[in-house]
Order: sequence, then C-alpha cells, then structure tokens
Amino acid sequence: MEAIVALLTLTALEIVLGIDNIVFISILSDKLPPEQRRKARLIGLSLAFLLRVIFLLSITWIMRLQTPLFSVLGKDFSGKSLILIAGGLFLMGKATYEIHHKIEVAQGEVKVPKMLTLTTAVIQIVLVDLVFSIDSVITAVGLSRELWVMIIAVLIAVVFMLVFAGSVSRLIDTHPSLKVLALAFLVLIGFTLMGEGFGYEIPKGYTYFAMAFSLAVEVLNIRLHHRPSKPPAK
Repeated sequence: MEAIVALLTLTALEIVLGIDNIVFISILSDKLPPEQRRKARLIGLSLAFLLRVIFLLSITWIMRLQTPLFSVLGKDFSGKSLILIAGGLFLMGKATYEIHHKIEVAQGEVKVPKMLTLTTAVIQIVLVDLVFSIDSVITAVGLSRELWVMIIAVLIAVVFMLVFAGSVSRLIDTHPSLKVLALAFLVLIGFTLMGEGFGYEIPKGYTYFAMAFSLAVEVLNIRLHHRPSKPPAK
C-alpha cells in the first residue's frame, strides 16, 4: 500500500514537473516542418525517458552532484547548481531570442529564417530535458526508495508529455498570442532554475500559479476577441 501511495504521489509530481518540458517542446516543434513535428516529439521524449532511467540507475552519481565543488562569495556551487544555472541561461536566452524574432517578423523588419532540422530539434529537446531530469530524479529519490516505483512514475509522466505536447503545440500554433505567453513562461522557468542554481529556493507553486493565472487571462481574452459581434439595434 505504501508503494502505491508513493507511486501516485510521485507520478503527480513528475507530471507537474513535465509541464515545463511540454511548453519547451511545443515551442521548438513549431519551428519544424509539419510532417516532422510528431516524430521530433516522439524521438526527443523517448530519449528523455531513457536518460531519466539511466540517471535512476546511476543514482549514487546523481546524488554526488549535490556535493559542493567550490565556493564563491560564501556560496557553495555543486554539479547540480552548475547544470541548473546553465539550463536556466539557455532557456532565458532561447525564449528572449524567439520573442525578439517574433516581434521583428510581425513588423516586417526581418525575413523568416529557415526551419530547424529534425536533428537540431531533438538535440535541443534532450539537452533541456537533461536539466529537468536532474530535479526530477532527485525528487523521485526523496519520495521513494523503490526503483520500480520511480521508473513507472517517470514512464507515466513521459507518456503524459507525449500525449499532450501535440495538443499544446497545435493550440500555440493556432493562437500566436499564446506563443508569446509560452515564451514568457520559458523566461520565468529559466529564471527559477537559475535561482535554484544560486541557492535561492523559489517555491514551484508560485511559478505554476503565475503561469496558470496568466494562461486563464489569455484564454478569456481569446474568447472575447472571437465572440461574434451582435448586430446593431434598429
């Protein structure tokens, strides 16, 4: 019974942590030709699952990543810290570039660049998932000591991401304003990762609440703008 409770709890947490991945994958796959998008999500998430399982099987090495490597101005930095800082910088830089490019294209100032290749997209998906996997695996170890529980929870979370990444991608592609909002989410997520890397614990509940609230407001705006106007009264 204890293992079942741990499995349900860990699965829920892994799915919540996977929201960040879904946003990034949706933004990235949108830059691929339509016929390659599903393939990129499938390959990227399959490799991501294998990566997390390898981390779980190498849990001793993963836990060593929390051992301080050096100190700067009284702050300790571990392998995990460096990975989170690098991942946060990458997400913030990528999202900022995409926002800047989207605004320039909308104003007709630049030409639309060539689409990503499938290989480039998969590599970026796996690299970003590497960052999220560190937190995911450490969270899994903190909640359960049963390896099979952790692997099943991670598998369910990856399947969840695979199922919903396509829907989120199509929704973002249909409503350009949602793409800008999703990119803003990536900046927020990147900032949160950097904060954790520098030793400042930012409760994820605050981040997800801000994302949910902003999304709800944007959905209301979309519905209001697409509501058919009433004919003028005679």
